Amino acid sequence: MTTASSTSPLRIGVVGYGHLGQFLVERILSEGPEVGLELAFVWNRNADKLKGEVPPQLILQDLSSFAQRGCDVIVEVCHPHIVQEFGERFLSKSHFLVGSPSALSEPKLNQQLRRAAQQGGRTLYVPSGALWGGQDIQRLSDSGALKALFIRMSKHPSCFRLTNDVLSDWSEAEGRRVLFRGSVAELCPLAPNNVNTMAAAAVAAGALGFAGVQGEIVSDTELSDYHVVEVEVTGPDGFTVHTVRRNPAKLGAVTGAATYKSFWNSLLVCKGHGGRVYLC
Repeated sequence: MTTASSTSPLRIGVVGYGHLGQFLVERILSEGPEVGLELAFVWNRNADKLKGEVPPQLILQDLSSFAQRGCDVIVEVCHPHIVQEFGERFLSKSHFLVGSPSALSEPKLNQQLRRAAQQGGRTLYVPSGALWGGQDIQRLSDSGALKALFIRMSKHPSCFRLTNDVLSDWSEAEGRRVLFRGSVAELCPLAPNNVNTMAAAAVAAGALGFAGVQGEIVSDTELSDYHVVEVEVTGPDGFTVHTVRRNPAKLGAVTGAATYKSFWNSLLVCKGHGGRVYLC
């Protein structure tokens, strides 16, 4: 385990207290001193959910007053709407780890946050989540050699949170159904809570962007124990890579179990990488 340095610990603000937020808060409180992290605040849309779970002095009632807590890093783990409403303000005061990178599929917001990071000299961190090989995709893109990127995410229908009723009629005997195939830019608004891995891939594939990366989401009633993430990378002269990741997950779980640990490792990276977007 990494030990804390002699410098002051990084003060972390956690925005959102769902399953992932709870995991992060518990781990910062229990292991923070050992890894150089200190919890500055926790905010949740329903503050009553925090009572008895989070020390009272760490509960932030009004998110607009986040700057008073003097955070080094603010972590969003709730909803893209928070990224839209507070992203620029967070970056004006702190580094920002965006747990809902699907929000970045909106071109205007994407540019606003990139500009805010550059102007303030702070880092907009994008966690890899369930994406395997993100750094390799990024290097291929930066070198100009990335030609195409396709991602398929397959889950049990109970694990999807969609903005329309396309899955309202599913049954356990249904089997496999392709729900959508197209650009990640089109897919993110349809399933903002399910495709953050695809959004991270679109950030890594900077040369292609959200409009150039292709994605597919699949409902499969056979997947009762795990999610499946398939990534197909195409480079020059016949170069291809195809990875398949099976991420253990309970029925109804939006996020697979292994992604929690991945997110924690991403947080440990957030120590400042200049005014830019950084995949971690």
